[in-house]
Amino acid sequence: MSKSIETLVAPVTLTALRVVSGTLFLAHGLVKVIGFPAGAQPGAQPLLSLFGTGGVIELVTGLLLIVGLFTRPAAFIASGQMAVAYWLFHAPANLYPAVNGGDAAILFSFIFLYIAAAGGGAYSLDALLAGERREKHVQRELAVSRAR
Repeated sequence: MSKSIETLVAPVTLTALRVVSGTLFLAHGLVKVIGFPAGAQPGAQPLLSLFGTGGVIELVTGLLLIVGLFTRPAAFIASGQMAVAYWLFHAPANLYPAVNGGDAAILFSFIFLYIAAAGGGAYSLDALLAGERREKHVQRELAVSRAR
């Protein structure tokens, strides 16, 4: 039985989307948490401020998305953060994203919502851990059936 091109390519493209969007999100978090790279706006923020808290969320969820660990909850939290960022910081200036600069927030929000629904994919720590759990379960079932 041959696999279609979609079946072969889909896991790779999901992984690429997860890793690239996680990396970009991590980069935004690094700016807010430690001010890296120097000169990037808004720069390092106090951790207990709204921007600082957002930076911590971006840093943690970005790392989790890159490696594909706790992918669904991390992506869901990141999606929500970007929805809040759009409505709290961009939309009050103007509802039109090309004018208010919120197009990246909208894209991040919907990309992360998709990843929350799709999961980490075949090339993630989530999949690796699920495979190990599945394998242990199968081995346990085999041992029980042999003991009978």
